[in-house]
Amino acid sequence: MVAEPVLRADARRNLNLIIATARELFAESGLDVPMEAIARRAGVGVGTLYRRFPDRGELVAAVAAYTFRAVLVDLRAATDATASAWDAFVRLLTGSENLLLTISLAFLSPQAWTAVHAAPESRDVHREMMTALDRLVSDAQREGAIRADVGAGDVLSLVSLVLGSQPSAAGSAERVRHQRWLWLVLDGLRARPGSPLPGTAVTLGDLNLDVVDN
Repeated sequence: MVAEPVLRADARRNLNLIIATARELFAESGLDVPMEAIARRAGVGVGTLYRRFPDRGELVAAVAAYTFRAVLVDLRAATDATASAWDAFVRLLTGSENLLLTISLAFLSPQAWTAVHAAPESRDVHREMMTALDRLVSDAQREGAIRADVGAGDVLSLVSLVLGSQPSAAGSAERVRHQRWLWLVLDGLRARPGSPLPGTAVTLGDLNLDVVDN
């Protein structure tokens, strides 16, 4: 395997700036934001942007890898700050802005999904993130907090439906509405007597999401 060339300090700074700026604009305006707009906000030339990312898919993959790593940081922080897997799960879902963009990049956009899995770096970080999320759900089930008849695929699908429907530029009233819906979903996942579910639990494998067996 050929090692990537070491970037000069200014080149590395421009790369990090482009990725951070693209992440902001993807969150604000969606994945179709013009590349020129990204370069303009980042304060770099369009040629600089295209030299590093010849096509949008490569930039999406780089932003995805960055964002997936940020979700892992948020997940670990939530686990360290709470006494139970359920509390960590709730803290992550209700407090991670990185998770909102992750849902768009990994679950809701076929365009992004293709780009993410075409790049080894983003594909590997995605697998690591999904493994961590799957473990968190399993730990909460072992605690008796999440009902036993659901799978991590059920959980992520429900959360994606709620969080993914929130407009990026939502006002405070809209955000409160989506938070209400999220808490309704969380209450439905709690392990207590409820309606029996038809069929079987949906796993991450059923959704074609990469995960490593625990």
